[in-house]
Amino acid sequence: MAIISSKKQPQEPNQERPEYRKSPKETAGDKSLQQPSEDSKLLQPEADIDEKGKQEESIRPQRFADYIGQKDLKDVLDIAIKAAKLRGEVLDHLLLYGPPGLGKTTMAMILASEMGVNYKITSAPALERPRDIVGLLVNLQPGDVLFIDEIHRLSRMSEEILYPAMEDFRLDITVGKGPSARTRSLPLSKFTLVGATTRVGALTSPLRDRFGLVQKLRFYEVDELSQIVLRTANLLNTGITTGGAEEVARRSRGTPRIANRLLKRVRDYAEVKKIEEVDETLAGEALQLFQVDPCGLDWTDRRMLSVIIEQFNGGPVGLETIAATTGEDTQTIEEVYEPYLMQIGYLSRTSRGRIATPAAYQHLGFKPPTQQLSLL
Repeated sequence: MAIISSKKQPQEPNQERPEYRKSPKETAGDKSLQQPSEDSKLLQPEADIDEKGKQEESIRPQRFADYIGQKDLKDVLDIAIKAAKLRGEVLDHLLLYGPPGLGKTTMAMILASEMGVNYKITSAPALERPRDIVGLLVNLQPGDVLFIDEIHRLSRMSEEILYPAMEDFRLDITVGKGPSARTRSLPLSKFTLVGATTRVGALTSPLRDRFGLVQKLRFYEVDELSQIVLRTANLLNTGITTGGAEEVARRSRGTPRIANRLLKRVRDYAEVKKIEEVDETLAGEALQLFQVDPCGLDWTDRRMLSVIIEQFNGGPVGLETIAATTGEDTQTIEEVYEPYLMQIGYLSRTSRGRIATPAAYQHLGFKPPTQQLSLL
């Protein structure tokens, strides 16, 4: 049976959620050719193992009133919750998708809290065998919220079991083999399935279409992240000014998980320096020490852009060439570093290769080219 964490609202969770994602290759440093350090983990949106414990759970908001950002999503879910309560029904199944670190797990916990029911958390890789998900479903109580992270990684057999469970709250079990085999249907308690994924396109259509609500989480604005940093600092008993919170927020890549992680490193720096309150200057010094620049770029990000500009005249240059020059593997570059560089407009991905934009030249202190190269 897979390891499942079962928690009751509004009590504080006591069980750690298992980690199934592998961390990308860690690199960090400054613009010199020093060996990368572990500082680059600060800017990875995936949760580390030490971010699964009680301290991390304690800073999660428990109500919509405490949840900062995602206003449109909160409005939609607030209507759905109120309508379900008025009818005395369970909340419709919900699929949340978006980049990691934006609060999908937290949203599932808040849904259970607002509905006044229990919730259980698991991850798709933990449901390898049919009996894993069967045991989980039969133990659900009426109204429970079942949260499955990385739901796009469900096995085919587990997915087939979910179909009648989601639609008819029924579990179909085959007893026996061969000509004597027969199917039995077991009734299940009505429940709400909340699925989370970073790759909504990887879900099969039959599974995706069974969710009554499909919502996307967007990246956060700087003012929203500043409020999150101030709230977390208060919970961690860390003094910080509004300017200090904004400085942390600007370097957080629009992701609350990264903002909270950077805040903890700034707190460590302030405690060692014996400074009681973190201001903008101190936050900048601390984050500069951890190789996080004002735009949220780390050593590897800047190294990639510098290679494209200095050695290949701004591009276009192929992915394999960048990987060989920087010492990174192509998958790490394509899935970890390139997305953010493209989001902030520092890198263009074309059929001919990667091209550094004029904004990247300016950020790194290079003179932009006088003539824009063709992107075709």
